Amino acid sequence: MVAIEVPEINYTEYSNRQLVAVPLAVLVLALAIIGGWYLVTGAPADLGLEFTGGVELRIADDGDNVEQQIETAFERQPDSVRSIPADDVYVVTFRAADDDPEGLANDLSTQADEAGLTTEAVDQVSPSFASDTARTAIFGVGLAFLGMSVLVFALFRTFVPSIAVVASAFSDLVIPIAVMNLLGIQMTLGTIAALLMIIGYSVDSDILLNNSVLRRTGDFYESVSRAMRTGVTMTLTSMAAMIVMAIVAAAFGVDLLRNIGIILAVGLCADLMNTYLLNVSLLRWYKFEGVSR
Repeated sequence: MVAIEVPEINYTEYSNRQLVAVPLAVLVLALAIIGGWYLVTGAPADLGLEFTGGVELRIADDGDNVEQQIETAFERQPDSVRSIPADDVYVVTFRAADDDPEGLANDLSTQADEAGLTTEAVDQVSPSFASDTARTAIFGVGLAFLGMSVLVFALFRTFVPSIAVVASAFSDLVIPIAVMNLLGIQMTLGTIAALLMIIGYSVDSDILLNNSVLRRTGDFYESVSRAMRTGVTMTLTSMAAMIVMAIVAAAFGVDLLRNIGIILAVGLCADLMNTYLLNVSLLRWYKFEGVSR
């Protein structure tokens, strides 16, 4: 088994402002990307079929220039065309402009047949149902974040250490969403699950750090170093697993697992930055300046 050596950082060389500069700059950039996306599209991310409503056709790849045929087969332009080599199919998605996805599905199936394409499956979601699903998903993420925040405040019962954990978790959540927009990864129920997992990973590493600094004996920097040895090892191990999963899933054309792997890898990378820069700076201010005031 390969051991991960965690280098010791001499935090005394850096001021609190220097430590928070990078995570805050990345957070501001991520919020700007999400805000710009919202202004252009009306949503903070590229929403998938579950959240917009529409029709998805799975068209068999018989090796006869199927992708080129798809481009000319339908009267309306597909919103997305994805190849899944493992299943030998193309997934063609059309977003519904009204609440009649069944009629749209029938029309699209007819057009595909007329173009000589073999339709293996047709999935449809009504816009009203998709809207309810989106609201439920947003409520679920919000409830999970709120529950995490309440639990953290109940655990530490002190404002600064608690807000450090919450701020880190918020940044860990926002940064992957911005990266999803840049990489063209859609927000689906699967990617929502990945974002919920990021909240758990984030709280785990931050609570480990806070407990080591606030509740265990030893010098502040010794406590931070002790927490880093465990926390960084756990995070890097998880990140490596997610990267491997994303690469393997991409090779086999499993888009959902690839996207989840990418999102979690980005979230874990953000967690390293936020925990050992942002959180450490807030804890150091609290220990050496905030408590005495």
